[in-house]
Formats: sequence, C-alpha cells, structure tokens
Amino acid sequence: MKLMTMKFMFGLALYDLLQFGNSLARLQRFLLRWKTSARVPQPEAVQQACMALRYARVWYPKRVRCLQRSAVLACILRSYGVPAQMVLGSQKMPFKGHAWVEIAGKAINERRSVAIFDVWDRF
Repeated sequence: MKLMTMKFMFGLALYDLLQFGNSLARLQRFLLRWKTSARVPQPEAVQQACMALRYARVWYPKRVRCLQRSAVLACILRSYGVPAQMVLGSQKMPFKGHAWVEIAGKAINERRSVAIFDVWDRF
C-alpha cells in the first residue's frame, strides 16, 4: 500500500509539474497514449488503488481536484492492467463540470452518482 501511495504522490506531482491543468488537449493526448498494461490485474487492484489515492490526497500539499485525481487514477490503474477510462461530463443547471474514472462503464471512487452528468468525452 505504501508503494502505491507513493506512486500516486508522484503522479499528482507530475500532473502539476507538466501543467496538465492548463491544457485539456495536452492531458487528453497524454492519456490516449497511456495504454493498458498486458499484465493480468489482481482482483483487489482497483480497491487498493482507490485507497492509496485517498491516502495520497491527504498528504499532497495542494488541493487535488477531480480532473487531476481522475487522470492519475486512470494512468495507475492502466499500469496495473485495469482498462480504466477517464470521463469528462457536465450538468446544465447549475452548470458544473466533473471528471471521473470508469471501468467497464461503471464509475469508481465516487461518493455520489455521476448519472446527473452528460458525458463529453472518454479517454
């Protein structure tokens, strides 16, 4: 768990260092190039990754927004062989954008339902 938490800390820092928050197009290109590993995922990989991300968010010195959290979670899950997709969506009234991660069409690591959001893109 400690190693995975450190991977998330590194991923969150790399997201900030590469300034993906300033360019959604650059983030999208990066995620589209990050392929799912050929390794067979462990049954508890998703649960462990979500827990490690929670720990990393507590210790990370900056506030972690949904876009950053979702991008890093998708990349790390893919590196463990889990075919995760990052999804962008919004609701109309009041306008609110959100990013989340899905596996086989099911949102993971979300406290609330994402059904209220219209999907813009998946990558």
